[in-house]
Amino acid sequence: MTSGPAAPILKSGHLLGIEGLSPGEITALLDLAESYVVQGRALDKKSALLKGRTLINLFYEASTRTQSSFELAAKRLGADVMTMAVKGSSVAKGETLIDTASTLNAMRPDMLVVRHQDAGAAELLSRKLDCSVINAGDGAHEHPTQALLDALTIRRRLGGFEGRIVAICGDILHSRVARSNLRLLAMMGARVRLVAPKTLLPAEADRFGAEIRTDMREGLRQADIVMMLRLQLERMTGAFIPSAREYFHFWGLDREKLAYARPGALVMHPGPMNRGVEIASDIADDVEVSLIAEQVEMGVATRMAVLDALSRGSAP
Repeated sequence: MTSGPAAPILKSGHLLGIEGLSPGEITALLDLAESYVVQGRALDKKSALLKGRTLINLFYEASTRTQSSFELAAKRLGADVMTMAVKGSSVAKGETLIDTASTLNAMRPDMLVVRHQDAGAAELLSRKLDCSVINAGDGAHEHPTQALLDALTIRRRLGGFEGRIVAICGDILHSRVARSNLRLLAMMGARVRLVAPKTLLPAEADRFGAEIRTDMREGLRQADIVMMLRLQLERMTGAFIPSAREYFHFWGLDREKLAYARPGALVMHPGPMNRGVEIASDIADDVEVSLIAEQVEMGVATRMAVLDALSRGSAP
């Protein structure tokens, strides 16, 4: 007797952001990702779940972790993967996003993973293409799979989210990771703090439903998770900090500041890290404290779960 097709777990045929997902959908994705953690640690890591399907990676911004993670996730599920080199494509000759979408749609992919410097780009593509679109980061808007993999990492270590204090520290203003994590963690019952100098907090920060702290030590007080963010200098126009050295003095995570967190607090970072700017190397490399390598592993499992879920179609 053979089992039927797996039941859909997402209401949408796309993953454009954490906004719009329900707690049930998030839990289902994390549960599915758990099975892919096991598969990723097995000797035989591949399956034929997506055999015959095609995934296109379309990255307008440089990426190492996210792009390679999606590529590995798709290949482990048996899909064919094409990574489009934007710099060597017609995009570099002035082709618009709409024209690129039309070209890619004619190739009949099953899934498209897109990272773009403009907020809303993934949503635009989802309306122009006939395949599932996954947002791998759009401007300073959202990065849903990063938030999901962070949530998986936290859940595996802490057992859940309810009442846990997560301090998200650093360049909140320009961070899509902060926005997606805030939405997800708050939805799942965590207490979220945004910790940053006033120059790196959004003007509407108080509407996010998070606690706001402009003093690093106060922000870390009794935190279970300290999530550091890099300074996104490529998005900055103007002077947001006096200098990198002064920023580290006041806002960089070192042992003295970490001591304000709860005993046994764990440290996360989505990467890439600016060592000595937002985080000290001895903390980043401390396997008793740092979850950074674990986040990378959870990233592959989480993206396998997302691809699996989208391949099932949307729930009625």
